[in-house]
Formats: sequence, structure tokens, C-alpha cells
Amino acid sequence: MKFFSTSQIRELDKFTIENEPIASIDLMERAADAITTKYIELFAADLPVCVFAGPGNNGGDALAVARLLLQRGYQVTSILLSSDSLSNDCKANYRRMEIQFPRSISELKRKFIDPEISANTVIIEGIFGSGLSRPAEGIFSDAIQWINSSGKKVVSIDIPSGLQGEENSDLSVPIVKADYTFSLQFPKLAFLFPENDSFVGQFITLDIGLHPIAIASTKSNFYFQTHSDIAQLIKARPDYSHKGTFGHALIIAGSKGMAGASVLAGKAALRSGTGLVSVHGPASNRIIVQSTVPEIIYYSDKSDNHITEVKLVDSYDAVAIGPGIGQSDETAAFLKETLGKLISPCVLDADALNLIGKNRELLSIIPKKSILTPHPKEFVRLFGASENSYERMLKAQEMAQKHHLIIILKGRYTLIATPDGKLTFNSSGNSGMATAGTGDVLTGLLVSLLAQSYSPENAAKAGVFIHGLAGDMCLASQSKESLIAGDVIEHLGPAFMTFSFS
Repeated sequence: MKFFSTSQIRELDKFTIENEPIASIDLMERAADAITTKYIELFAADLPVCVFAGPGNNGGDALAVARLLLQRGYQVTSILLSSDSLSNDCKANYRRMEIQFPRSISELKRKFIDPEISANTVIIEGIFGSGLSRPAEGIFSDAIQWINSSGKKVVSIDIPSGLQGEENSDLSVPIVKADYTFSLQFPKLAFLFPENDSFVGQFITLDIGLHPIAIASTKSNFYFQTHSDIAQLIKARPDYSHKGTFGHALIIAGSKGMAGASVLAGKAALRSGTGLVSVHGPASNRIIVQSTVPEIIYYSDKSDNHITEVKLVDSYDAVAIGPGIGQSDETAAFLKETLGKLISPCVLDADALNLIGKNRELLSIIPKKSILTPHPKEFVRLFGASENSYERMLKAQEMAQKHHLIIILKGRYTLIATPDGKLTFNSSGNSGMATAGTGDVLTGLLVSLLAQSYSPENAAKAGVFIHGLAGDMCLASQSKESLIAGDVIEHLGPAFMTFSFS
């Protein structure tokens, strides 16, 4: 799913109003109806509601929601926080409230007065929308601070008031801490950064019917991938096939004491559909790997302890390097030599990335469109530190373009930066996957898809989503605390099964 900056969304609103055509107040009503419907799904009618509305269109949304909830029998108190002027649509919805439910609404000007609400009240706030350009002050700042100290469940309309839609360089300013954010039509970029999580809470995207032509024709580098996006990428397996049809993957992994990395990556590659999987690792790991995963072909290095050389490396359909290989001088020399021999895109993970971080000149010899899978600390070692997640995203975009690489920056909403400048955020996965070995599983999955002739871009997108989906499926039988990497492998099959073919 393509999504947009807040300034672009305003243009989409404008286009919809002019070309649907629809009056802006009616588009606001449509948004309010979507918000109200979702609210009713989540909160019972016996819970009182306190609505805070600001002077702009976000406040107009809030007042329209308050009216719709009152019409459905909810007990609602509304507070309009006003300044010298209201937007036209906010003013119109204020008048509607005054006519239909005059006793439920009050207006505060310049000075905030603490409202008296019951312990089980839910707060809906629409103080400021995504167009806010400076920190909240005065009555608005006081209201935000009161909301945050109230201890009540909080629902923000479109964006938590005080939060910017893209970059937030100063998070010490007044910002609402929401439990739920009902985002209109698209997620906001800021929702996908970890430092904003305490403000956004759980975000839910609501379709408000912005014009499809405008959405299709407006260019954006931002994408948020969901199951339907990945369903278009997954290939059906021909009935008339053999193991050679689905490629031969080589995984260069392991060092003494790190056989598990080879096992996890190799088993994940097999579970992801590769016809043949070979692992090259130190001689000391051969018995462990082959007795654990007998389907793997194992090639022993001449060293018992680590990897020193791999012959005929470019004769495989896809190659992955890095899980558990360590950072010895001999392994560093092997990596440099091997990267110089490879022609096709490969997958680089874990210690391969750490070695490249120590020798950044190696970035220039990595085959174009290779897939790098750093976690945040590995990303810093490769490309340097960033002030915040927004800056780090821009750096990933820049490095992917400069070095013609695909960078998978792992996290809650894993970022995939591709050489064409596009930035794709992933929707699947959970915090239970923050455990040893899950990165090795992703490496095996990625090299498997490459071996099956998926393009590097599609392998990265599908691999990341399926990896997260398998992790989500684990939660049917495991808690986030108990989930381990092996569980993710065991759920790769069910994850693939969610993609059906006619």
C-alpha cells in the first residue's frame, strides 16, 4: 500500500473535494462516521466519553464524532478549546452540536479548566491534526498535559495532537499519549518510528474514500506492505517440477560453537521451498548440522574453527553469508575474496555485516542488488549513527541508492530500502521475535526465495513479510516471552498456506 506525507494527504483531500465532487463538510462527516464505527467496535456504550476538540478541522472531526456517538446513545461530554477563530467546518459542526445537543458541549477560551469526569471515561481527542507546524502552547498545551495525566483511555483522531506527521526532532514538547490512533486513509510516517510508540499507541487506518485517481497518480516513495501486497508476489509451484526447478542455495554460516546459526538458516531455507540447500561451515560443525537437518548438504571448511575459503561460490543459484561466522582475520579475508568473486546478488547478515562495518571499503565490491539485513546496531557499524529514526531512514535510502543495495533494517516495522529510492515498511511480526536466531531464519528464507528466482526486491519484501507472519502465527500456541526461532521455522508452512492459488 502506497502512503503519503501529510502535505500530500492535504492535496488528496482537496482533489477529492473538487473532483468527486463532495463538500468538505460532507467529507468530514464521512470521516467521522468511519471513526465512530471503529470506536463502537472497541468501546461499550456504557462507558462515558469526553471529547476534546481544537479550532481546526481536526476539531471539526472530533465534534462530528461526538454528535454521532450521542445519536447512538453514548453519554458524551464535549469541550471545544478555541482561539480567536475556528475553521469553517469546525464552526459548522459546533453549530450542529449547539442545535442538537446543547447541554453536552462547552467552550473554553484561553484558560483550561480541568473537567470533572468519571473514572471509566474514555477520552477522544481532536485538538490538532497533522498540519500542526509548531509546539502546542497555552490552553492547548494545558489540555494535552491534563489528558496525559488523567489515567484514562485515549483515542486520537488522525494523529496524536502535538505529534508531527514525519520528523519529530523534539519529543519533549506537549504531545498526547494515545492508546489508539484512528488514522484517516493512510498511516503517518511518524507512526512507524519506535520513539513515537508511546504517543501513537495502536494505530488503526480507516478508509474515508479519498479519490482513487488522486491516490494512483500521486507519486510517493513510502509503502506499507500488507498481506494483499505480498499475495501478488508469491509464485505458484508448477506441478511438473523437480528439485532443480526450485534452485540450489548455499549458506555460508557458523563457527566453532555457533552451529545453531547454520541449522536455523538451513532449515528455514528448506521450509521456504528451495530444492537444494548446501551449508559451508567449519569442520567441527558438520556432525551437528547433518544430524539435526539431514536434508542439508554440508561442506566442511579446511578449518575446524571458522570459515577460511569457499570454492565455486558463484555456481549456486543464490548465496547467503554471515550467520555465526565470527570475525576472525581469516574469515575477514575470506569474505573480501568471496565478495570479489560473486556476480549475482547475495544475502549478507550478522557477522558478514560486522566485518564490512570494520572494512567499509568492502561496500563497493558487494554485488549490486544484494540484500543486507542489519539490526539497528549493525546499521550504525555499517553507515554511522543517526540522531533519530527519521534521519536513519533517510540514511538507509541514501545508502541503498549509492551502493545499489537492498537494505532490510530490522525492527517493529522493518524497513526495506531499495536502490530506486523506495522505502517499504512491513506490517507483520511482533516483539516475541526479538530473540536469538530469528535473524538466521530470515536469512535462510531470503536466500531460498532468491534461489527460486524471485527478484531481489520481491525476495526482500516477501521474505520479511512471511517471516513476520510466521512469527505472528506462533502466538496461537506460544506467548511472546516463550517464542523462539525454531517456532518461526515451524510456522513458515502455515504462513505460505495463507497465499492461495486458483
